[in-house]
Amino acid sequence: MTDDITAGSPASGTSFPGDGYVGDPAVRTEWDNRYADRQQLWSGRPNGALVAEVAGLTPGRVLDVGCGEGADAVWLARGGWDVTALEVSGVALERAAGHARDAGVAVRWVHAALTDAALPPASFDLVSAQYPALLRTPDAAAERALLAAVAPGGVLLLVHHAGMDTQQAHDSGFDPADYVWPSMVAALLTDDWKVEVNEQRPRVVPDGGAGAHHADDLVLRARRLR
Repeated sequence: MTDDITAGSPASGTSFPGDGYVGDPAVRTEWDNRYADRQQLWSGRPNGALVAEVAGLTPGRVLDVGCGEGADAVWLARGGWDVTALEVSGVALERAAGHARDAGVAVRWVHAALTDAALPPASFDLVSAQYPALLRTPDAAAERALLAAVAPGGVLLLVHHAGMDTQQAHDSGFDPADYVWPSMVAALLTDDWKVEVNEQRPRVVPDGGAGAHHADDLVLRARRLR
């Protein structure tokens, strides 16, 4: 559900990290199949909420969670960010690496699930998760992994489709109760965090790509104070 929805060896935008995937093989297969069904799954443009929320930030280290075909990662790298991009689908990462090569930017690609990735703790100035398909667990592992990656003074930006969290389970097998939503992350924030944005607002919808029918976003932006 990314909308543009331990690690493999870091690689620049001119190389691909190889098959070092760490995570549930079934999840990887599911997303590889989704990407393989279409030559391009997403719009190829950076997500509007990301563009809006990053406008006032000083570039630093950023983690792009669920980077998909790389539009956000490439846009961030062009803007001077030191980008680490994480994705479960090897098919998507191959495409993302190709887009980075074409753009002449360097990105570290991580082929892993968020909860299995060997990410340096508290080390990213921005953790961006745009429409992520993060599976919910009793111990809130994915939510805690997002928070743990943010450096003191850094920002967590989590964006999702409004209304999906309240839908009933679909015949297709999609059940909103299986996934992490912004409200679940917000519920874990302590006094060590300051909520800067927590709202529903109209989405800047890119032309084409899966997910283009969603009209509103849930946007959570929180800054880690210490």
